[in-house]
Order: sequence, then C-alpha cells, then structure tokens
Amino acid sequence: MGGALSMIGQALPGQRGHLFPWAPVAMACGIALYFGLRIEPPVWVLWACAVLSLAGLAQRVAGPYPGPLLTGAALVLLGFALAGWRAHQVAGPVLDFRYYGAVEGRIVAIDRSASDAVRLTLDRVVLERMAPARTPARVRVSMHGPQGWIQPRPGATVILTGHLSPPGGAVEPGGFDFRRHSWFLGLGAVGYTRTPVLLLEPPGEGLWVAKARMWLSTRVQTALPGESGAFAAAIMTGDRAGLGQDTLQALRDSNLAHLLAISGLHMGLLAGFVFAALRLGLLLHPVSRHRWPVKKLAAAGALLAAAGYLALSGGNVATERAFIMAAAALCATMLDRRAISLRSVAIAALVVLALRPEALLGPGFQMSFAATTALVAVFERVSQVQRRRRMPKWLAPVVSVVVSSAVAGAATGPVGMAHFNQMAQYGLLANLISVPVMGVLVVPMAVVAALLMPFGLDGLALAVMALGLDWILGVAHMVAGWQGATRPVVAPMPWVLPLIALGGLVLCLWRGRARIAGLAPVAAGALLWVQSERPAVLIADSGTLVGVMTDAGRGLSRDRGSGFIAGTWLENDGRGGTQDSAAALWPGARADRLAVAQVAGLTILHVQGKRAAAQLDGCGAAQVVVSSTDLVLRGGCRVFDPARLRNSGSVAIWPGAEGPRFVTDAELSGQRLWSPPRRAKIPRAVARADTGP
Repeated sequence: MGGALSMIGQALPGQRGHLFPWAPVAMACGIALYFGLRIEPPVWVLWACAVLSLAGLAQRVAGPYPGPLLTGAALVLLGFALAGWRAHQVAGPVLDFRYYGAVEGRIVAIDRSASDAVRLTLDRVVLERMAPARTPARVRVSMHGPQGWIQPRPGATVILTGHLSPPGGAVEPGGFDFRRHSWFLGLGAVGYTRTPVLLLEPPGEGLWVAKARMWLSTRVQTALPGESGAFAAAIMTGDRAGLGQDTLQALRDSNLAHLLAISGLHMGLLAGFVFAALRLGLLLHPVSRHRWPVKKLAAAGALLAAAGYLALSGGNVATERAFIMAAAALCATMLDRRAISLRSVAIAALVVLALRPEALLGPGFQMSFAATTALVAVFERVSQVQRRRRMPKWLAPVVSVVVSSAVAGAATGPVGMAHFNQMAQYGLLANLISVPVMGVLVVPMAVVAALLMPFGLDGLALAVMALGLDWILGVAHMVAGWQGATRPVVAPMPWVLPLIALGGLVLCLWRGRARIAGLAPVAAGALLWVQSERPAVLIADSGTLVGVMTDAGRGLSRDRGSGFIAGTWLENDGRGGTQDSAAALWPGARADRLAVAQVAGLTILHVQGKRAAAQLDGCGAAQVVVSSTDLVLRGGCRVFDPARLRNSGSVAIWPGAEGPRFVTDAELSGQRLWSPPRRAKIPRAVARADTGP
C-alpha cells in the first residue's frame, strides 16, 4: 500500500493543472461506498464525514504530494456524507402490506409502464382507513381495464379503487434494487387499478411546468398524429407516454433510444442553433454588429433557451448534466474562456452528484458522463492533430460524425450491456445515418415550431420536423428487423463495470503516456465479464417462480405469470428467449401445479397454490421446497414460502465443492433506510422446516 502511494505521489506533480476532472471521481467513490454498505451508518458518522471533508478541503496548500491526496480523501468523505444526507432527506412512509381499496390523489406525472399501460403518479394521497402519518407521500398506479372516463392531466385530483403494495426488491440477489430506486423517487407504494379512474377535482393552482409540458405535448401530437408526433413530443417535452412499445423496442434494438432522452445531443444542438441564429441576426444590423458584444449576447440568449428546455423536459439526470455542460460552455464564451473542456464536464458531474448522489447508480448518469468524457478527451486529441495536419473543410463534418458516433458507442457500450443485457450489433451504422438528420432537420425545426407556436404558425415547421422523424423511425425499424440486430449479453460480476470505468477514466483523464495503463483494468474487466457465471437456481421473492440453469438455458417452473421476473432472469443469463420457451427447458416433471427438478445435488420442488401444498406431508434434507403459499412441513428440507421470503427476498443457489451455497437478497442488500422492516423472526429450525404441524 505504501509503495502504491509513493508511486502516485511521484506521478502527481506531472498532473498539476489537470487534476480537477478527478474531483467528481473521488466524490463518486464516497457515494458508492455509502450505497455499498450493508448496515445504515448512524447520523453522527455522516456529520463526522462532512466535518472532516470540509477540514480536508480547507487544507489546499499541503505540498505537491500530500495536497492532492488529502483533497481526494476529503472529496470521498464529502460524497459519503452527501449520499447519506440525501437518503435521509427523501425519507417518507412506505406501505408495509398489500392494500386494496379506495385511493385518492393528485396527478403529478403521467407515463407508461413496461406493459404499455398508462401510469399515474399521485401525491396528496388519501387511503381508506389509514392514518395520514402512515400514508405514502406518493404512489404510482397503472391503469388497466375499462378506462377513458377522464383525460388524465397534471394537477387533477382523481379517485380509484386500486391494489397497492410496497416497492419490490431485486428480482435476484445483487440485481437492480427497485426498492432503493423508489425510495429516492419518493414512491411509497406501487400498484394498479382495473376499475375506471374518476375525476374528483379539476386541475387547480400549481404544477405550472408539468401543465405546460402536457399542453405542449398534446398540441404537438394533435398536429402530428401517430408515432411521429409521439416522437416529436418526447424530444420537445420529455413526454414518452404516446410512444408504443414496438417503436421503443425498435429504437433500443438499433441503439437509437438515446435520441429520445433529452441529453447532451439535444441540448447542444438546441443551444448551438439558438446561438448561431441570434449571432447571425445581430450581425445583420449595422448598429448591433459594430457596437454590441454580439457573441456574448448570443450566448446569453442560448443560455435562456437551454434553461427553458430544461424546465420543459422534466429535469432528468441526462438533461441536468446536458444543461450544466451547455451553461458552462456558454458562460465561458461570455467570459472569453475556453468553452468545452474536461473541466466543464467535471463541474457538471460535481453539481449532479451533489444534488442527486443516487444518480451515480443509474444507467442515465453513467452513460451520459461516459459518452461526454470520452468525446471531450478524444476531440481534444483530434484538434491537436488537426492543427498539425490540415483537413479539407468538407471532410471535417464527416469525420466528426463518424468519430463521435464510434467514441460514444465505445464509451457507453459496456454500461448499456451491463444494465440492459444486450448489444446492438448495427448501432454505429444506425447512428451514422440518423444523428445528422437529428442535427440538421429535427432540432432546428423544433426550435422554429416553438417560436411560431404562440402565433399558431407552427404547423409547417412541425411537418418538416416530421420528415426527419419518419426517417429516423424508418431506420430504427429497418435495422431492428435485420437478423442478429441484437445480441444478448450475460450480466457481469459486480466488479466488472467499476474496473472498466477506472480504466476508461485513466485513458481519458491522465496526462502523458502513462494513460495507456488504463487498458489494464479495461482488459481485466472484460476478462472477468467473459468468465461471469450465473446461479444454478433462482427463486422469486414471491415464491411464484423458480428458474433452474440447464445446458440449453434457464428452465422455468411456469410458462406464464411473474412475466417481469422471468424476462429479467432470461436477460441476465445472456440467452434471451421467451417465458414459454424457457418453461419448455424445465429439467424435470411438472404436473398438478407441482414442478420437480434435480440440480446441484438438490431436489427442487415448486408448489403452486394451496391445493398443491396440501399434497405435501414431509420432505428430506436434500430437498428445497418453494411455495406461493405458507407451508409447515415435517423433515429437514429448506423451505422458501411467502412468510420466509418476506425476510430473505429473492434467493440464488450456487453449486460449490462443499455443497450448494444459498445467497439471499437480504444478505447482499443489508438493512438500509429503504429496506422493509423485518417480520417476526422465524427460528432457524422452522426456517429449515424441521418442525412438524
């Protein structure tokens, strides 16, 4: 350890003036440390970290060796404290049982679920026979069954009869923790309704931005019906509720889904177009051309336009990052400084991490900053080469598009594959023939349409915009339809993505030839990824599904039901397929709602329903019984029924030289603020089902 610190200390003087981009990396390490804990740290520990971090940051001058290391350590502590503070700040009541009854609330957001159902997020929630102190501040409800009695609008108060439940944990140990995600969204319950949603009160005061977004989205989709209008609304307002699942899937399979997210591409194009238009307009008049600071005024106007775009977009992480980047570049222009640099990327990352530390864990933050950091680093190098070797002017835009698409794809590829378990084989080609259309036609016409909308003259601009959108959608469907358009990817081991990220950061941020050392962690991460293994058995936290790994893929105990869990397991296995085809791979007998399989020296029994459970009387030590209803059995088997799974969460079984190893989601996630309260403890003997009725 001392030798490593000594080597770092010797290398740091050569990095002077280029260390600031490492500041958000240090803060991110502290945030990751907080979220990686299995026990919630006491509040006094958070205060201690905050005080120590401020004391460390105050020691700015501590010599060439300890100074940067001390600052880095202080930023790690600051990130840890900020993450803990944010987790406590968003704390709110979470439903701890399955609720059925009347639900009342005000609509604050409208989107679509994975099953393509309209979904309402409600605040000011009132639940039947529940005290306000225990009522969740926000709930999210999917609308199924006969609807159409009202047109959902932000600010409207609605009533419905719904099924609500606490946000669920990971569908497999170590997987995406929806419970934690919901905690930071302020969601205390999720569910659905199959009865009509009725209007109790029309929209009142407040939620002006949300209302403006929906008004603009409705106007655009009225002028441009169909998927083109829904695409246009998504680009202009961030409202994707109008897009069908087929279109979304085609965009994902062709690696064009990033065109939906209001991110750096859209913000940069909009700010650039407004900047160029204002500058050209001011240069046309002799008074403004000779007497006014045209460039600075154009930058100020572009900054205002970008801020308005941020407000209308809903302000997700990618949009916030893009706005901060654009604001830094435009402010630098107004101050006669360099507009785009790794320093501005670092400032954007610091601001986002300070405001939303939890964003670090999401694919939006990771992909957004991976692409931006790589693009800025590469184009700094490209600009140096261009200064030495002149390139024809007509060739420069072509090279820029090709290089930017390739670099962004390489930077975001590992993140996308790790989170979404698929790789778009023809994504580079799709982007090369779609991104220029977005920049030349779609975004400029969106700005023109917004300017003409108050006068009712936006129809022509939207029609021209639709030509570009139809082209992009056509490319997406064409490329997605090609054979082998997507390739499933196995979920990596936990340390794979951090290793690849570390290598990429060294390649992008380190100065000098030593940056080539970044290839080592990238190669190590890739090697670990290739060797990633999957559990022999997976058990859903509801007890309604079991998956057993076979040579041909994972066999499922049921061909229907628990579809989301089944799809996630198959995606993480890197094999793809449908639940029906996976059910056909079940390696054992299946009859009368009882599925049996032999794996890893164990006999797996999946019991579905009370009638099938009543047929069981006892079990052996080498058996694992999974049930969708509570069980009490004689024998020495291990039982996973709803009562036990409420404490353990989902379960994975790994083969081992010393026998099967059981890993639960509760063991990996620990007891945190967002973890559900533990039920009455089940004695070890009962947990292993070695007591009789």
